[in-house]
Amino acid sequence: MAAFQRILATAPLSADLRGGVVAIGNFDGVHRGHQAVLERASTEARRRGVPALVLTFEPHPRKIFRPDIPLFVLTPPPMKARLLSLLGFAALVEQPFTRDFASLSAEAFVTDVLERNLGITHAVTGFDFHFGKDRQGGPAYLMAAGERHGFGVTLVDAFRDEGAEVVSSSRIRGLLSEGEVAEAAGLLGYRFTVESEVVGGQQLGRTLGFPTANMRLSAEAALKEGIYAVRFRRADGTLHDGVASFGRRPTVDDNGAPLLETFVFDFSGDLYGEVCQVSFFGFLRPEVKFEGLYALVAQMKRDEAEARALLAGVKPLSDLDRAIAF
Repeated sequence: MAAFQRILATAPLSADLRGGVVAIGNFDGVHRGHQAVLERASTEARRRGVPALVLTFEPHPRKIFRPDIPLFVLTPPPMKARLLSLLGFAALVEQPFTRDFASLSAEAFVTDVLERNLGITHAVTGFDFHFGKDRQGGPAYLMAAGERHGFGVTLVDAFRDEGAEVVSSSRIRGLLSEGEVAEAAGLLGYRFTVESEVVGGQQLGRTLGFPTANMRLSAEAALKEGIYAVRFRRADGTLHDGVASFGRRPTVDDNGAPLLETFVFDFSGDLYGEVCQVSFFGFLRPEVKFEGLYALVAQMKRDEAEARALLAGVKPLSDLDRAIAF
C-alpha cells in the first residue's frame, strides 16, 4: 500500500491518485458524523478499485469570514492527516481557502478543482455541503454537475448520536470547554488528542519530583483549564500514562500563558524537541491556587494516584481510538 500523502490542491495530483473517490468537507474533529461520510467514500473507492481521497479547506473558512471570532480548531492539519491516514485514505488534499477562492463560482469549483485538479470519479459529502460564491452550489447543484461532468455523487444524512442529537464539531468544542472530555470522546469516536513539540519550561516540576513535558497549544484552544488523566505518545510511538495540567499555574506563575504540562508516568529522559501527542481520558479537577508548594505536592500525588486508577480501567472506543491512544 502506498504511503499516505498530504498535498496542496494547487499542486499537480500524481497519476496514481487521479480518478479517485473524494470525500469533501472541513472535517474538523473527524468525529463520528464525519466518519459516516468518510466510510461511505472508502466503501465506494473499494468498490471501484480506485484511491480514496479527502478534500478539505485550510484555513477553516470561518477564520476567513469571521476573523474577529476565535475558532478552537479540534484537529489542526497534521492531526487531521494522521487520523485520515489511520482511516485508510490515500491522501489528504488541502485547498487553500482565501477570499479569492471563496469568490469562485460553483461551476468553477467543479470544473477547476474536482474535474481538472483531482479528476474524480465520485464525490461523497454531507447533505448540507455548500460551495462557490455566496454558497450558490448545494447538494442538488453538485448532483446535476456530476451528471454533466461524468462523476457520481453520494450525499450522507446528518449523523445522530444515541440520544438522537446531531453530532457536530460545535457540540464537541462546547464539551471540551467544560472539561467533559469523556463525553467529547463519545462524539468523536476516539479520545481528544493534541499534538505539539515539547518545549523547555521553568523546571519547577522536576524540582518537586514531578518532571513535566511542556507543550504549547494554539492560543485559540478552548479546553477547560484543569488537571486531566492522559496518555502520552512519543514520536517513536511509545505510549505512557500520565497526568496533565492545562492552564496558567496559579500557585507559581499568576501571569503565565496557558501551557499543557504532562507528568509522564514511569519515564525518565529528555523529550525536548520531540513532537508528541497527548490524549485526554478524564477531567480530575479544576486548577486551584495552593498555599505553598507542600500543599501543591500533596495534591499532585493524589492526582497521580487518581489518574493511574482511571487509566487502568479504560478500553478502546473504536479501532481509531485503539490506534491513537492504546
